[in-house]
Amino acid sequence: MPVTVLDHAIARVILTQLRDKNTPPEAFRALARRISTVLIVEAARALPIADVQVETPLEVTTGHRIRTGLVAVPILRAGLGMLDPVLELMPHTAVGYIGLERNETTAEAGLYYSKVPELSGKTVWMLDPMLATGGSASSAARWLYDAGAAEITLLSIVAAPEGIELLARVQPNLTILTASIDRELNHVKYILPGLGDFGDRLFGTG
Repeated sequence: MPVTVLDHAIARVILTQLRDKNTPPEAFRALARRISTVLIVEAARALPIADVQVETPLEVTTGHRIRTGLVAVPILRAGLGMLDPVLELMPHTAVGYIGLERNETTAEAGLYYSKVPELSGKTVWMLDPMLATGGSASSAARWLYDAGAAEITLLSIVAAPEGIELLARVQPNLTILTASIDRELNHVKYILPGLGDFGDRLFGTG
């Protein structure tokens, strides 16, 4: 399972600001968009392109277009904070949504909502800013593969080693792109050093 850690000075600076507990929600949202933009540009390196002819004001030249269909699927609710940069950079991207809820008894993620476009033969970017245990990401990826996704890349701002290990075991075809692999999970499965509850900080509900 390919895992890429974003090596970029801008991403490191933004991540530091995201980690800061004193960053207010309005600033947190802007920072989440910025670091997501860097992740998206990096993820787009792997997209196949095709040649096209374009006429400039002076002559005809060869340009490029994305050859494959792309679907962005934010995992509700935190993944919504990563969606806008995808649509800004690649406005023809189709969008789906997956809602997962953790069962407090079994600790497994259950699907409570799904709405996705046609996935057959498409490349899917799964947007989930926090890869902790990997349970939710594994469930979402399994559902998307069953729905026909050809390739899935998980874009995550912060990842825990435990989550990466689980996905490597149960979803070996998945690709992971993250801005940071943090140290570990604590006893309640929060990422350390992490940045807290991403959804609460994004929407000001913490």
